[in-house]
Amino acid sequence: MNTKETDHSLLEKQLTSEKIFSGNLLHVYKDKVRLPDGSTSYREWIDHPGACAVLPVFETGEVQLVKQFRYPLRQNFLEVPAGKIDPGEDPLVTAKRELEEESGIKGRNWVALGGFHPCIGYTNEIIYLYLAWDLEVSDNHVDEDEFLKPVRMPFAKAVEAALSGDITDGKTITNILRGAKWWMDNAPFPIQLKM
Repeated sequence: MNTKETDHSLLEKQLTSEKIFSGNLLHVYKDKVRLPDGSTSYREWIDHPGACAVLPVFETGEVQLVKQFRYPLRQNFLEVPAGKIDPGEDPLVTAKRELEEESGIKGRNWVALGGFHPCIGYTNEIIYLYLAWDLEVSDNHVDEDEFLKPVRMPFAKAVEAALSGDITDGKTITNILRGAKWWMDNAPFPIQLKM
């Protein structure tokens, strides 16, 4: 089934667009649209530059996550290393940069796990997901306004946490589960995983 195929009977046509907020990272728009039945409505949406996330896998069978405070929900979250794409930047370049900045890890082998749209109802954000292995570890180089703690855990435990709801961040759940599926099918080295 091709879920990306356009069903023209569902299309909404943009009639006008007004930028109602412009921030450092996000821009918010209010668009007037023509609905499929000919009536009009408004859509408020957020323009986002996109991001990348990576699950690094050690030969010990462990993965590297990070614990980070997320202000909108006022709590700590366990996440894969991730960050926004700079203008004109290739997503793989972003993923490599963010992995090194957030965890001090360089991966020699990479595989793309596809894109993920975290909030289709109100943003155009896409997050490109990766696996990295054959890792080299040094010091992290986080941005000056970023505070996080590295957390290493068995890949199998990360899969359990993603499935049980202990991890609630969407990009992290998707990255772990797609990564586990890829690993079970392609295993560069053996790790006991089940889903």
